[in-house]
Amino acid sequence: MRRIDVSESAQVSVVRFKDQKIIDPEAIQELGDELFALVENDNRRKIVLNFSAVEFLSSAALGKLITFEKRSKKNGAQLILTNITPEIFQVFTITNLDKLFQIKDSEADALAIL
Repeated sequence: MRRIDVSESAQVSVVRFKDQKIIDPEAIQELGDELFALVENDNRRKIVLNFSAVEFLSSAALGKLITFEKRSKKNGAQLILTNITPEIFQVFTITNLDKLFQIKDSEADALAIL
C-alpha cells in the first residue's frame, strides 16, 4: 500500500500523505522509502509536502522527515512543507524544525515560490 499520493503541477511534485496518524514504525519506514525514492530515483527537484490529512506525527516520523530534508538537499531538490495543523506546527516550533524546513501556510503559497 502506498503511503503517499504524488501529483505533478508544473515541474513540482505535490505529495499528500494518506495516513492521518504517522506513528507505526513499519508505516514510517515505508513512508521514508517512498519519499527518498522521489529525489533519489525519480530525480524530482521541487517537492511540496502537503500535511492537510495528517493529524499526528511521531518523533520517529519527524526523524524520517529530517533525513528526507537532508537527502533532498544532497540531491539538489527544493522542499517546502504546507498545510500543517497548529498542533503539529507547535511540535515543529518546539523542536526548532520550523527553522530547518521551509514551511508555507498553503500549497498555493508553496507553488508560487517554486
